[in-house]
Amino acid sequence: MNPWLMLVAGFFALSVLVHGESPGSCSASEDSGKCSSCELKEYFNGIPKIEYEGPNSKNPMAFRYYNAEEIILGKPMKEWLRFSVAFWHTFRGDGSDPFGSPTKNWPWEDPSLPPLEMAKKRMEANFEFLQKLGVEYWCFHDRDIAPEGEDLAETNANLDEIIDVALELQKATGIKPLWGTAQLFKHPRYMHGAATGPDAGVFAFAAAQVKKAMEVTHRLGGLNYVFWGGREGYHTLRNTDLRLELDNMARFLALAAKYKDEIGFTGTLLLEPKPQEPTKHQYDWDVATTMGFLLSYGLDDDFKINVECNHATLAGHSCEHELAMASAYGMLGNVDANTGDAQTGWDTDQFLTDPLEATLLMSVIVKQGGLSPGGFNFDAKLRRESTAVEDLFYAHIGGMDALARGLRNAAKISEDGIVNSAISYRYKSYSSGIGKDIVEGKIGFKELEKYALENPDPVENLRSGEAEKAEVILSMYV
Repeated sequence: MNPWLMLVAGFFALSVLVHGESPGSCSASEDSGKCSSCELKEYFNGIPKIEYEGPNSKNPMAFRYYNAEEIILGKPMKEWLRFSVAFWHTFRGDGSDPFGSPTKNWPWEDPSLPPLEMAKKRMEANFEFLQKLGVEYWCFHDRDIAPEGEDLAETNANLDEIIDVALELQKATGIKPLWGTAQLFKHPRYMHGAATGPDAGVFAFAAAQVKKAMEVTHRLGGLNYVFWGGREGYHTLRNTDLRLELDNMARFLALAAKYKDEIGFTGTLLLEPKPQEPTKHQYDWDVATTMGFLLSYGLDDDFKINVECNHATLAGHSCEHELAMASAYGMLGNVDANTGDAQTGWDTDQFLTDPLEATLLMSVIVKQGGLSPGGFNFDAKLRRESTAVEDLFYAHIGGMDALARGLRNAAKISEDGIVNSAISYRYKSYSSGIGKDIVEGKIGFKELEKYALENPDPVENLRSGEAEKAEVILSMYV
């Protein structure tokens, strides 16, 4: 069957599964006489399933480097990359910023609808987009997919209703969450922080919200659960008990790890570093800080790290550095694939499209053998002035192609072995003699002093670092 006809047939099946009716049919409610949520509309009309056409293609609505089933270093490209679409940026992003009002008028948005019905339409649009893009995972914040109610009980009921819709769509498509999370930064109750604020009642409310978010992530078959503490930090030390806040953050995460086991969730818990914004100082500043925090509180066996590239640059690092640091200690669990703008100083969350950057990132992933059960989530948004639904596809195609191209380059680098052999040669003094004794902990300061006294000053035999040569070699692959 023609792929386009198969996709249309899939949407027909989704409509029947979600609403129990065929597309175009409508049963009126007894109260209003109107159809509340019975027809699965096609929101991306005229856009076919995105296909791989190869690097010579001039079609911007096609992949040039991402070929999902192609085998790279022993496994399909889609398994190396494990792409995910971020619900919040893609289906809740309206183009507003601190200086301007919303600019986007998406076809799934209808302000005349009740909030729950509107949420269902967004979820339908999400799955249509995922299918047409050929992506098998999605990510969400609890409050992005379902509206808050008058109290926590009603809010939880709203979330359950939307999860029911998502489950039916997942059953029809095989798509599942890469990860879920709780939004603990937008509501005024979290203005001082969730786990780190001065009010114990807020701590309790945040715990209840995370408990529910973990439960629905588990129910949806989510593979990971993320903690991003956007307000877990401070604006001034004049009113802050630093140690109590850090201790409480650790207590909160320990309770989450315990609850994960209680509900039988086998996914990975991920902590996402960011240095600041919205707070002046966020406690999980960067990967090294976050690993030190987890080690200090005995949580390093319970959590891994979700690296967001734009957060890396805000901390004064490259994304490659943050991935390499986490990977070196076996702590890299997931990547939020985005980038910032070198001319701005905030979290712009643009799509990562630079092939050199993608090659550097994928070299880290290839070296560690992949990211599963994590992946690459496009925590990225359109520019404010990009207002067409086609732009959502162009943006994701560009990001997916960049990382696929990076994977192809990284695979060649790995297969050729030039880079790794050069690094191994540079550190060869630690594979034998005094160096091996240092590595194996067989020697102390007295023995090292004796060695230094008995041997020539090593300055006479130090080799060049050949950094420029390494950069030239890298350029051969990009």
